Amino acid sequence: MKNLLQVAYLDIRESLRSKWFIVYTLVFGGLMALFFITGVSDSVVMGFTGLSRMLLIFIQVTIIILPIFILITTVKSISGDRESNVLEYMLSFPVSLKDYYWGKMLGRFVTVFLPVLLALLLGVAFGLFKGGAMPWKMVFLYTALLFSLSFLFLGLAFLLSTVLKSTDMALGASFVVWILLLGFIDIALMGLMLQGRVSDSLIVTIAMLNPIEVFRIGAISLFDPELTVIGPVAYYLLDTLGQTALMVYAFVYPIVLGLLLSLLGYIVFKKKDLL
Repeated sequence: MKNLLQVAYLDIRESLRSKWFIVYTLVFGGLMALFFITGVSDSVVMGFTGLSRMLLIFIQVTIIILPIFILITTVKSISGDRESNVLEYMLSFPVSLKDYYWGKMLGRFVTVFLPVLLALLLGVAFGLFKGGAMPWKMVFLYTALLFSLSFLFLGLAFLLSTVLKSTDMALGASFVVWILLLGFIDIALMGLMLQGRVSDSLIVTIAMLNPIEVFRIGAISLFDPELTVIGPVAYYLLDTLGQTALMVYAFVYPIVLGLLLSLLGYIVFKKKDLL
């Protein structure tokens, strides 16, 4: 455990000194600042105002930006150490593969989740400063959804980083995965529906296996428990799962999937040629 924490600490220090962490923090912090400057929290859209309105827009942004930022900044974690011979140097110390792998993952999770959490807390602080009503339950649940989404893509990035030796191949694979997941939010599924060759229940099942879509549905249900914005599909989801079970699924499914992906990455990391 001591070696694991030391590896995590070294990874955090390395990340804090890197340019990607500064850009990553400025993106999410800058978005919140932009919302303040443009007066988004004072506007009313579809009945949402104050912090609820700000979080609604922040959700739409994180759906697109958060996955790709985590992938491109993390996928080079192990493959980059391998190419720069840092992995060989680390393994020359009495550090087990288990401590190295999970220590790197723990350190990287802190650095990818912390800026998003700080941006969210910045929005909460601004809402309190303006004296508006604070939807604490919504803030807590949204933080949990961000946690699960970050953990999922972290596990996916570590799997790609261990399977692919080249950082260029790992980055390319990250973009392909990201584009496919985004495509299956609406575009690909709409194409299947228009062709009429696939049953509606199968299309909904495919959509609910997409972690980005699961995050989107879970986040929308925080503001709109009836899910009216997604149309008739809402009746199927609510009748099948219910609002509470849907929120639990939106939180648990990405974490379980991320854990499976990270475990698979660890198995590959142990068995293949490390150097």
